[in-house]
Amino acid sequence: MSPLPEEMNAVEITRPGPPEVLRLGRRPVPRPKPGEVLVRVTAAGVNYPDLLQRQGRYPPPPGASDIPGLEIAGEVAAAGEEAPGACVGERVCALVTGGGYAEYCVAPAPQCLPVPKGLDDVAAAAVPEAFFTVWANVFDRGSLKSGETLLVHGGSGGIGTTAIQLGRAFGARVFATAGSSEKCAVCESLGAEKAIDHRREDFVAAVRDLTGGRGVDVILDILGGEELPRNIDCLAVEGRLIQIAFLKGPKAEIDLTPIMHRRLTLTGSTLRPRSVEEKGAIAWALKGSVWPMLEHGTVRPLVHKTFPLAQAAEAHRLMESRGHVGKIVLTV
Repeated sequence: MSPLPEEMNAVEITRPGPPEVLRLGRRPVPRPKPGEVLVRVTAAGVNYPDLLQRQGRYPPPPGASDIPGLEIAGEVAAAGEEAPGACVGERVCALVTGGGYAEYCVAPAPQCLPVPKGLDDVAAAAVPEAFFTVWANVFDRGSLKSGETLLVHGGSGGIGTTAIQLGRAFGARVFATAGSSEKCAVCESLGAEKAIDHRREDFVAAVRDLTGGRGVDVILDILGGEELPRNIDCLAVEGRLIQIAFLKGPKAEIDLTPIMHRRLTLTGSTLRPRSVEEKGAIAWALKGSVWPMLEHGTVRPLVHKTFPLAQAAEAHRLMESRGHVGKIVLTV
């Protein structure tokens, strides 16, 4: 291996604001601490929290890099002490708390996974954030089981396309919502039994019709706000609503009566602040249960477009336009 450089290119947020505030700058190459590895980044996924951080609405947690980027793929360039299983030269993808939009990034060793066989680094960089999120919420918190029904809001996004595929792969009936007939067609091609164009159709009525009035067992929601009472209307007895974002606002007024009568569960989570141990447990579960599916092509990350690292602002503009289907990835 060649010696590590002292400096690297990295995307900096020069001030809170629009995409233009993202600039390519020079930063010191970080050094891995005990339990960490240093990854020479070849690709980095773009996610909605990156946009929020750029806007000043989602600051990194204490101790995290101020460089945006929550998922990477590349090659292990160095390993700190007590980094179990870390092998210099190994191709990995990793979930990180920040620092992904750069030529080098440190990652806790438990949050690193080998690049699945058959995937290039661009596809691998599109895996961690979506797959960790879906597993932790749909399967851990939501306890989705074979034969149950799952409704995925935002079905054409990175998390949505992942949730549809994994729900179907584990034996659930899957429905989705999306914002156009073209996006609905993509959702159905990935395994959704029915995708509902929310701009033309009432998803509550559609779900009731699709389930014979029963409702769905699990809802994965990114909307929140005014949609929360409507989601409650969609849930079956013992149904579970999992909130992972609130694009329509963090507050809503609800009637507690149906929650009590139908014994509903309203829950949610964020991934970034969770401990290394918690994220490592999710990684371990994914490696055993989902990595074989990725390697056999049963499920796959859907990459809409790639941009060079220096064009991170263009990547953010595309994500803000909501004109993408699946993931957007920066190449380094």
